[in-house]
Amino acid sequence: QVQLVESGGGLVQAGDSLRLSCAASGRTFSSNAMAWFRQAPGKEREFVADTTWVGRNSYSAHYADSVKGRFTIFRANGKNALNLQMNSLKPEDTAVYYCAASVGGGSASSRYDYWGQGTQVTVSS
Repeated sequence: QVQLVESGGGLVQAGDSLRLSCAASGRTFSSNAMAWFRQAPGKEREFVADTTWVGRNSYSAHYADSVKGRFTIFRANGKNALNLQMNSLKPEDTAVYYCAASVGGGSASSRYDYWGQGTQVTVSS
């Protein structure tokens, strides 16, 4: 089992920055890939970004088109922490953000075995 705990959400204004963090514990070797998803009220959960270990302390990163160039996903503390730096936030970024982990990764939520409880991000205009 892998336990994931998100932190860092809050209320900000459009154009502001925010950093989300996700701490992983337990069988972290099962978290080869980690990702952020988000879910806005009345909408389905959507992919934000993922990062996958590709060997020798290197990780790949992929982003949804809606956040590309504004958000950066990166690991810290080896495989035990995941961050999402969010810059130039827009009201449409308002959602509950979830951290997820799996062996394989990708942009489909069904590929992820472990989920955090979510953290609310609200961007006012």
